[in-house]
Amino acid sequence: MATWKIHPMVMGTKVFDKGMMTYQHDYGKPYTIPLYSWYIEGPDKKILVDTGEMHPIQSEDREQAIGGKIMTFEDGLAKWGLKPEDIDIVLHTHLHNDHCENDYKCSNATFYVHQAEMEHVTDPHPLDFRYLEDFIYEIRDAGQIRTITDNKVEIVPGIEMVHTPAHTPGGMSIIINTSEGKAIITGFCCLKENFFPPPSITGMEMEVIPPGTHVNVYDAYDIMVTIKEEADILIPLHEPEFASVDTIG
Repeated sequence: MATWKIHPMVMGTKVFDKGMMTYQHDYGKPYTIPLYSWYIEGPDKKILVDTGEMHPIQSEDREQAIGGKIMTFEDGLAKWGLKPEDIDIVLHTHLHNDHCENDYKCSNATFYVHQAEMEHVTDPHPLDFRYLEDFIYEIRDAGQIRTITDNKVEIVPGIEMVHTPAHTPGGMSIIINTSEGKAIITGFCCLKENFFPPPSITGMEMEVIPPGTHVNVYDAYDIMVTIKEEADILIPLHEPEFASVDTIG
């Protein structure tokens, strides 16, 4: 089977209450998360997972907080010899704005999105203000979007998308075959700590911490346990550890 390499690119940051990531844990603690686009390098297609923020704040304090460089979309791709129009495929974990603001720049790409995300981005619940249709209307009108309704689908050899509605109804985790094993980029916003909690949490017989923002907290917990068991390389969607990493796998 084909193998791929994963290149994390920080396309922005958010500074907020850590409890937005860690349900019932560390509320009131300021925390900075990186917003990633992931370049998946392989045998033929040029693939991204998410596209990040359009206008990231590039400041020394935020870079120190995450331990890595914050780049614009164009600069991040240029590091790997690419331009937005070179991208063949974009795989969306979900359609909250910080994951899709640069979509329109990938004029030659096919976008894979779960049907539930398309429904929610056009008619979001008032609680889910992170859905902003403005960022996908150009690719939608250009016919670039392929909607997914199956629980799991192979996109190309060595890359699959699996429905994991922990954070949003149409959340999709990305399973990538690498030379070092099966890597999974989570389709829900979380940190490494969500999967490997401190003793104060495991002492309560909890294996994981669900995302602070979730669809159903019990389902989210069970989904996380399954993903943790399946992955050889676990890549939580907003883990700062990867901000200083060039290549995974």
